[in-house]
Amino acid sequence: MRQGFIKLVIAIDGPAGAGKSTIAKKLAELLGIFYLDTGAMYRAFTYYVIIKKIDLDNMSDIKKLLEGFKLSISLDNVMLNGEDITTEIRRENVTANVSYISSIDFVRKKMVELQREIGENKDIVVEGRDIGTVVFPDTPFKFYLDADVDERAQRRLKDKKNEEKEVSVLSIKENIQKRDQYDSTRDNSPLKQAYDAVRIDSTHMTIDEVCKYIIKKVKG
Repeated sequence: MRQGFIKLVIAIDGPAGAGKSTIAKKLAELLGIFYLDTGAMYRAFTYYVIIKKIDLDNMSDIKKLLEGFKLSISLDNVMLNGEDITTEIRRENVTANVSYISSIDFVRKKMVELQREIGENKDIVVEGRDIGTVVFPDTPFKFYLDADVDERAQRRLKDKKNEEKEVSVLSIKENIQKRDQYDSTRDNSPLKQAYDAVRIDSTHMTIDEVCKYIIKKVKG
């Protein structure tokens, strides 16, 4: 299973709403390894910028915030400087700004460092948008999870982490499409499928079917 790797790293990339978090979390549970939600890391910092009322064009102040950014992630909770922000990071104001914040070079550099540190110390399932292309390009276990945009919007609406139920499926779809465009065209670590990643269209697949498929590929 390890194929010579000291630690097992299963990398799952893909666009918003494709089911990366759900699949990665389930895989980690089935394999008995650590689940790392990199999107939650970027969302947590975006939330931090928002609550500190920092001008999004003020790179100097944003960079200073990283110095006091203390993050702890477990299976069920995201803690920022000792405060549980698990629900807050899923709100629309964070979703609307996370792509921009995560495109900032020094922000990505810091997060990638943290992600690699975690990957060096334990077996992990890690998901995001540049895991197979930037963060862990040497892992042989790369997957690109995708789904039809209408299905992704419906999944987001049903997501239990989305507390703002008044948000319509149409507005979610529009936000997803904008984020897809932004993430795939940004200069810094754009969303794209690694050349050696296995692509999975999960539009008509169940969670168990996707997990079973990935585990079969990992175990060879």
